[in-house]
Amino acid sequence: MLHLRSVTKRYGSLVALDDVSLDIARGEFFGLLGPNGAGKSTLMSLVAGLRAPDSGTLTLDGAPLTAANAASRTSLGLVPQHIALYPELTAPENLRIFGALYGLRGGDLRARIDAALEAVQLADRRRDAVKTFSGGMQRRLNLVAALLHRPKLLLCDEPTVGVDPQSRLAIFEYLEALNRDGLTIIYSTHYMEEATRLCSRIGIIDHGRLHALGTLDELLAQLPFEEEIRFPATPATAALAADLPVHGELATADAIHRFRPRPDFKLSAFFGAAESHALPGRLFTSQRPTLEALFLHLTGRTLRE
Repeated sequence: MLHLRSVTKRYGSLVALDDVSLDIARGEFFGLLGPNGAGKSTLMSLVAGLRAPDSGTLTLDGAPLTAANAASRTSLGLVPQHIALYPELTAPENLRIFGALYGLRGGDLRARIDAALEAVQLADRRRDAVKTFSGGMQRRLNLVAALLHRPKLLLCDEPTVGVDPQSRLAIFEYLEALNRDGLTIIYSTHYMEEATRLCSRIGIIDHGRLHALGTLDELLAQLPFEEEIRFPATPATAALAADLPVHGELATADAIHRFRPRPDFKLSAFFGAAESHALPGRLFTSQRPTLEALFLHLTGRTLRE
């Protein structure tokens, strides 16, 4: 459906996207995971036609995605990172403006507005100015504004920033329902739990480059370890920690050691070593690899907030 080929975008000396190629299938819920400044919003803006690449091509259903190709752009819906609403107007007044931009009029537009407000639980606030809405309510309204014209592809650029848990859950459930009905979604986030819950396939991006691409299971299979053992970084555990790097990866952050043993290093050997240092088993927790562990393995650092 959507194809990017060797797309590069620079802002002066900064390379925001560096030779990115990507294919998105129809009906996919694709997650673009990375820290702030990784290139997620730049990629979204190029797909939306808000900016042009310095090199490379973007196509949607075989047609070029450019600012000049208005027909292709009407197949897209964009939920921007920052709220794009008129605060002095009501929710229906906002939606009428967005609908009119796509040529919607009359009874059809009114019906779509009513359905949109019901879908995101804002029908009872239809007479109130948007400036009186909570951040979560504004995010939900921002979302349905991008869907009034029934696009084939929805771009969500970090749509839950600053959202309360109830609104975040409502957004998740609404997007999941839309995807089940066939809508293709590209969802950018730096929250790993969001990508894990929502996305059928995930791309990890940083410094403008795609570092990994695949399903969650495919991504985690790239790790050279199958378990991660965590234990406190204290003087009592220092000797054990010093012995571990030859048996795998050891990272330390926030006073916690994270040890990822090589496949040939058995957990029984680890706990035998811990016992030899008189360290009780309650100090240690073991868990399966996570997206955070993969990101750290690929880039050498944790995600930036």
